[in-house]
Amino acid sequence: MSAAAGGLAPASAAHALHLARREGRRVPSALLQTASRAEAYAIQDATLAAIGPVGGWKVGARAPGQEPTCAPLPAEGLLPGGVRLQGPAWRLRGIEAEVGFQLGADLPPRAAPYTLADVAGAVESVLPVIEVVETRLADWFGAHANALLADLLSHGALVLGQRQPFAPAWFDLQRAEAALHFDGQTVAHTVGEHPSPDAGALLVWLANHCAARGGGLKAGQIVTSGSCTGMLFASAGTAVRVEIGELAPVALSF
Repeated sequence: MSAAAGGLAPASAAHALHLARREGRRVPSALLQTASRAEAYAIQDATLAAIGPVGGWKVGARAPGQEPTCAPLPAEGLLPGGVRLQGPAWRLRGIEAEVGFQLGADLPPRAAPYTLADVAGAVESVLPVIEVVETRLADWFGAHANALLADLLSHGALVLGQRQPFAPAWFDLQRAEAALHFDGQTVAHTVGEHPSPDAGALLVWLANHCAARGGGLKAGQIVTSGSCTGMLFASAGTAVRVEIGELAPVALSF
């Protein structure tokens, strides 16, 4: 698959992104310009082939009814609650409070589309997560949507909270209450402000997307479903704490 004019082919783009992760480089977003989402997803796949195994996925949509987008999450970036993130890799320090779902069964490629019942039956647990947003792009604020998609939707790390058994009610985020604290101060407190609150629909779309993409979803992977609080930026040295509904709080620090 070839990239659009001005952009790198998927393998070359993935190599540039991999070096950016490992060596702290930045890639001009024009080099990741693609003609389609399919090409951006091909760059994602090539990037994960270089980084290592997939530990989870992020999926979201800007509004109900809009086509979601997704990105695989490197297993090495799924981190325990309480972790301290230090060093030059953490520049943006974008923080999002999200609801994560851990799969207890595979959802492999198959001919029949996956349904909500299929997906609900495969989810084993629910947990609060903090997505740390980072970028490998030199011009992140002005980057094209497909360049951001190719860069794993600006994923930096996923910090995992305490799991509890899944109940289907968690697929409805319309009334989800979330609080985000920086150094003990509340910087966001929301109720039902998720931009696409039907998490079940997001996971069904993801299951069918991944089945068509070839690998499917796998038991043990964690799917995070988009921010309940929007994104806020933490300063170096900040202690971050997230509370979502009755789930146990999850924290990290920089």
